[in-house]
Amino acid sequence: MTVTGMRLLAQGRDADVFALDDARVLRRYRDPSHSNTHTEARVMQYVASRGYPVPQVYDATDTDLVMERLEGPTLMQAWQHQPWRITLYARELAALHDRLATVPAPDWLADQPEPSGHGPCDARSVLHLDLHPMNVIVTPDRGPVVIDWTNAAAGDPAFDLARTIVTIGTADLPAGLSKAARGLFLRAMARASATDPGPRMADAARSKLDDPNRSESEAARMRAIIAREERGPRR
Repeated sequence: MTVTGMRLLAQGRDADVFALDDARVLRRYRDPSHSNTHTEARVMQYVASRGYPVPQVYDATDTDLVMERLEGPTLMQAWQHQPWRITLYARELAALHDRLATVPAPDWLADQPEPSGHGPCDARSVLHLDLHPMNVIVTPDRGPVVIDWTNAAAGDPAFDLARTIVTIGTADLPAGLSKAARGLFLRAMARASATDPGPRMADAARSKLDDPNRSESEAARMRAIIAREERGPRR
């Protein structure tokens, strides 16, 4: 499918999103070796069948996904535009994690690799592994909808929530967002979630350190989390 004449809507780390028409978008990976579109489409269709809010998938090739076009800001944009609703947005993100934690992983979904020395967990749920405010679209008709299932795997929901907390907590802050606001968001999300991410925080930080897209300042914050968790609770 050619993209000539299509309007570019968004650019991510590995893919571009183009408008096909008023109802559909094309998400195209720039490097086919970085794409796993058939599995991504299958995961989205699977969680949708369990009532989880994702865009409808219409077609998938080795490099392309044709999906429902969603209207609305990301959760991050909504947070920045309406900072007085920060607690509400934190609770919505926690609720999305809790809902996903109840979706059992299908046999065909690969497991999230566990760190050395970490035994198998009792739960085997679908994990998003990048479920942060920029991957949630707040639609006027369906409410929050989760996008970008590139990293989906099976495993421990506590690890998935811990990954989100590490991602938000270590990110270089965009203009207009303070450390205090970020801390408030994370505390509100942790209080609202039914899952305890504490036991998996160090594992999540280690996994994020392997992300080639993280900055050195972000990496330093991740190492601080690992060091803090390894020291254990203060006496």
